[in-house]
Amino acid sequence: MPLNKRLNRHGKIIATAFFSTIAGFALCLTLYTFLPSIKPSEQVLAAPNQVEADTMENFQNTFRKVSAESLPWVVEIDVVEVSKRSAPSNNGVPWNFFFGNPEGDNQGESEEQEFRSPGLGSGFIVSRRGNEYYVITNNHVAGTADEISVKMDNGDEYDASLVGADPRKDLALIKFTSKKDLPIATLGDSDDLFVGDWVLAIGSPFGYKSSVSAGIISALGRQNGPDGNINDFIQTDAAINQGNSGGPLVNMKGEVIGINTWITTSTGGSIGLGFSIPINNVKRTVQDFIENGEVRYGWLGVSIGDLPEEVAAELDVTEKEGAFVFQVFSHSPADDGGILPGDFILSVNGSKATDKNHLTRIIGDMRPGDQADFVLIRDGHKISVSVEIRERAKEEEVQKMNSEAWPGVSVFPLVDSLRERLELDDGIKGVFVAEVYPKTTFQVAGIQSGDVITGINGKSVKTLSDFYTEISKIGKENFYLTFLREGFEMESPKIKKK
Repeated sequence: MPLNKRLNRHGKIIATAFFSTIAGFALCLTLYTFLPSIKPSEQVLAAPNQVEADTMENFQNTFRKVSAESLPWVVEIDVVEVSKRSAPSNNGVPWNFFFGNPEGDNQGESEEQEFRSPGLGSGFIVSRRGNEYYVITNNHVAGTADEISVKMDNGDEYDASLVGADPRKDLALIKFTSKKDLPIATLGDSDDLFVGDWVLAIGSPFGYKSSVSAGIISALGRQNGPDGNINDFIQTDAAINQGNSGGPLVNMKGEVIGINTWITTSTGGSIGLGFSIPINNVKRTVQDFIENGEVRYGWLGVSIGDLPEEVAAELDVTEKEGAFVFQVFSHSPADDGGILPGDFILSVNGSKATDKNHLTRIIGDMRPGDQADFVLIRDGHKISVSVEIRERAKEEEVQKMNSEAWPGVSVFPLVDSLRERLELDDGIKGVFVAEVYPKTTFQVAGIQSGDVITGINGKSVKTLSDFYTEISKIGKENFYLTFLREGFEMESPKIKKK
């Protein structure tokens, strides 16, 4: 091979090696530049773990902050109820014999002795007027107490007095005087809650003052509280025990969204089924207590209930939520406004009435003179009725009104089970009388529980719709009823509606 060709070949090899070296150096430089962003696999997993740790720490700090800010306005409430009962004098020991009364005169006679029953609960400061601080709690904690004292988180103690109590909502307001500038609870919005929200229950369970337990909202809108409580309830699994009653249920903003009131338990302690009164049920009550010393309820003048499926089917009511009007009290706002027995109320002033208790709360929170615009179902059709609300009378006076209930009976369709029990043929039509109110018009007419009403004023009554249609026509004139009793056809005397 010629020399010049060998030199050219050698030059190409050198050139190729040179450019390869340059390219390798450039690649290394590139890798070196981006190396900080390239991490081993175990380091890649470390970042989410750190984020999770930070999140948990923030979560923990929220609990700390809410607890620290809430405890100063939560109080322990100690009460004493004083009762007097008769007891044998001298406990049956003839001390008089030794002190100059050998005859033992008056021995065995009873004398009154005073008994003191202590109690414990919780509460929280909701308002201030000058040096007077107002604390909300449960009626069953302080409503019947003769002596009341409150103990603050910092150990300060104050004598307190009862401002007002209401057994229907199981709420009571007490007050105490302090020259110190004490914090007041912030009330939240219990309508803005969701199942799963975190909450804290604060109070003095078993006397352990300033205790905090955590949980979630387990359910909303629970019904049928103890002792006729008309509230709906927030259900929570935050630990609530004896002594927690009246204390706050607090959200993660530190706002009170409920008042801890009762628990379901088989052991006497918390099993994760605690119930709190929604704070929105309480706000107006607090103002009523402060301004009037009592709760002033609005009054409609009806006896209402939830609608059984058999009754709904016969009255052609397909809506599942609402309240059925069983009775209307004579000369009540409902009577004057045109609400009739047999109506099914759907809403009031645009607010849906989900059930009888919900409607009771809506009406109860209205003021005397307020206008209530109802949407209801009558004879299978939706209609509107306007009623002016009045103030509800005292409980004992309300009970006396039962004799003014119209029609004064609760009736039920003749379903197959009733026909079988009463031994009625399929051809017999009418409505079954399930209950008769004492001293009402229908009782005076001779109607009894177990009767089957078959006619009103000579008009045949075959269904519930017939019954409610015919009684709506009865005015001041006399009327009479035909009915079956133990298989015998009977007719009432003519009588006037009360």
